[in-house]
Order: sequence, then C-alpha cells, then structure tokens
Amino acid sequence: QVQLVESGGGLVQPGGSLRLSCVTSEMIFINVYTLGWYRQAPGKQRELVADITSGGSTNYADSVKGRFTISRDNAKNKITAYLQMNNLKPEDTAVYYCNVKPPVGPANYWGQGTQVTVSS
Repeated sequence: QVQLVESGGGLVQPGGSLRLSCVTSEMIFINVYTLGWYRQAPGKQRELVADITSGGSTNYADSVKGRFTISRDNAKNKITAYLQMNNLKPEDTAVYYCNVKPPVGPANYWGQGTQVTVSS
C-alpha cells in the first residue's frame, strides 16, 4: 500500500502561480511507477492534468499546455513530484489529486487532494 500526500493548494488570483507537491511513502519499485496529477471541479468528472513516467516522459492536457509543468524526483523507493502552475485561470479551479500506478497491473493509488481556487 502506498500513501500519497499533496500540498500547495490555495487561493490565487487569475494570472497567478502555484506549485503543488506530492510525496509518496516508501515502497520498493515505486520509482518505476507513472505519476499523474488529476483534477476534479464541482459537477465534473475527474480529468488528467499531466503525467510523467519513470523515464521522464510527460503528457499534458491541452487546456494546460504551456502553463503547467510536471516534474519528479526519484529518491530510493520514494517519489517527490511537483506541478508548477502558471498563468492560472478561473477554470483551473478544482481539487487536484496525485496518482501513481505501475507500468502493468491494476494497482492505482490516490492522494487525498488539495484545493486550488482561482478567483479575483
């Protein structure tokens, strides 16, 4: 079982920036897991924002390309990941969740989420 803890959410004005962090608990082989940031706005389905493989390949939702950057640090048996969010827009308002999953198999782990609110 893996625990994930997100932090860094908050209230920011349009055009502002936030950096979200996600730290996993220690687990052998977790460094090969893909890490993703998802978000869920009220009344909407959870959607992928960005993900990053163990090799560093990244993937972004079209709505955040050029504004958000995902990164990760692989310590021994642990991942620390970040989501740098720039030029935030009101439509970025959501609960942001960190997720890790292995290259194969059904395992899937989620954090508790952190609220991001973009409003003037």
